[in-house]
Amino acid sequence: MTVSAAATSTDAVAPAPPFTSGKSHYVILDGLRGVASLMVVVFHLFEAWAGGDPARQIINHGYLAVDFFFLLSGFVIAYAYDDRWAAGMGQWDFYKRRLVRLQPMIIAGGLIGAALLVFQHSSLFPKLATVPAWQVAGVLLLGFVMIPLTPSAEIRGWGEIYPLNGPQWSLFYEYIGNILYAVGLRKLPVRWLGALVAASALALVGLLVLGPRGDVIGGWALDASGIQIGLTRVMFPFFAGVLLMRLGKRIRVKNAFAVCSLLLVVAFSLPRFGVGDLRWINGLYEAACVILLFPLIVAIGAGEKDADGPSVRIARFFGDLSYPLYITHYPLIYIYTGWVVDKKPAPAQGALVGAGLFVLAVTIAWACLKLYDEPARRWLAGRVLARRA
Repeated sequence: MTVSAAATSTDAVAPAPPFTSGKSHYVILDGLRGVASLMVVVFHLFEAWAGGDPARQIINHGYLAVDFFFLLSGFVIAYAYDDRWAAGMGQWDFYKRRLVRLQPMIIAGGLIGAALLVFQHSSLFPKLATVPAWQVAGVLLLGFVMIPLTPSAEIRGWGEIYPLNGPQWSLFYEYIGNILYAVGLRKLPVRWLGALVAASALALVGLLVLGPRGDVIGGWALDASGIQIGLTRVMFPFFAGVLLMRLGKRIRVKNAFAVCSLLLVVAFSLPRFGVGDLRWINGLYEAACVILLFPLIVAIGAGEKDADGPSVRIARFFGDLSYPLYITHYPLIYIYTGWVVDKKPAPAQGALVGAGLFVLAVTIAWACLKLYDEPARRWLAGRVLARRA
């Protein structure tokens, strides 16, 4: 996290969970979601040591994972639902399906964030020392129903719209993308959808090259800048994913999961390319990643469905884990970052504690998946989705 102003503190991915229906999965895409989620946890662990300086950040472009996941989300939503709309599915039925898939873990992430709040007291979060329990409860309930907080109303001091579990911000924009798709943009013919994607790409390039930062960092604050960044970040990749699915562009590559994973890891890990007056160079790099590289990776990953083999079994495992890991890991990061800033541990000690936290985050995510998320979704599917809107 960026210590000085939380510049990347909640810039985690919002993985669109794998679609479960009679349709077969794009297993490799599921696995790539898992790879990106793991990289985000590592990114946030290193972020605690960056001291607010993007140039010092290891896994420097890890925040681009959120843009990759918006792209994946658009692709998967179109694959899963385009034919259902054609068959007469109503909007409320669509919304119910998305809520059943996403909301259980949003609630779990909020509860974990509230439970761990007592361990997060740090000089980084001065407001936490005086926040009353009733206010925490109110913030928790508002988070359950995805109501964002203004900077003056949040309880941590970082201006987050969901201060108990910062990465929830990208789920807010995930829902916006879903709603825009449902209310009418899904009806656009390919030509007009392409025009929308092209215009959104220009807006993204403008933000990256002409903007004040030279990166896409932001979206978690409910102010003019945060809203602009959040909407710009979701519009191109989400609807580019829809367009990519409809165009049917697939690229078959041997060992596709390994190739795509390597491309993602390298893209996320390269250092920052420009600061100060040269920040536009970094902006060009990020534009190339989001507009060119990520669609290429998705096209390769979609080149083979229902593949098998050791690497694909690993992909399936981490694909299942990706969304719970994304939505539950950050309360641990708050604790770790506060400890690093206040205690200033030796690097070896910090690495050991960080490795333990990584294992703990994966363990919590797996437990939430198996003991809560999957049972909850099965129960809700039987109660909610069985009733036609």
